[in-house]
Amino acid sequence: MKIVLASHNEGKLQEFREIFYNTNITMLPFSDYCHEGVEETGLTFIENAILKARYGCEKTGLSCIADDSGIVVPALNGAPGIYSARYAGTHGDMQANLEKLLMEMRGVPDEQRQAYFQCVLVFMENATDPSPIVAEGRWHGIITHQRQGEQGHGYDPILYLSEKKCTVAELESSEKNSLSHRGVAMKQLYQKLIEAKHVSA
Repeated sequence: MKIVLASHNEGKLQEFREIFYNTNITMLPFSDYCHEGVEETGLTFIENAILKARYGCEKTGLSCIADDSGIVVPALNGAPGIYSARYAGTHGDMQANLEKLLMEMRGVPDEQRQAYFQCVLVFMENATDPSPIVAEGRWHGIITHQRQGEQGHGYDPILYLSEKKCTVAELESSEKNSLSHRGVAMKQLYQKLIEAKHVSA
């Protein structure tokens, strides 16, 4: 089954391809069909993921999976949240986003630096699909005081995993995919696709 990932994020596309490697799903890049993105006007991860999935179906004529994800920091009242990709003002400037988050966390004691990655995935068979399939995953950690690690993307270098004694950016991609918020959501979504008979087991 061919499904378009309604995202221009190459890191996310690679994660999807690795997780769906031994399945009958072929993930296609959105950039093969469209170079623009839809305006994310939703107020929640779910709303934005549905907006992106519907837009992807409209532009490609194919089934789409869309992802909306970010990092949630309770000490900052949930920020960056749905604004994670544009936290510092420019969409996709992850260096600036990281620096802003670290700056906002200055002075916050270690016992209050909890955070989690949140991922919501939405599958839509077509642009008018009245029953989108939704899957969610969370990955809890602690915000570091400085960047650590070179793997991954996004906020990976500043989310410390106590059980692994390292940041997300210090994990090998295979281990990250087995543990991550996106990995959890992808596996959940795949099971739901099987149950809905969109794909075979």
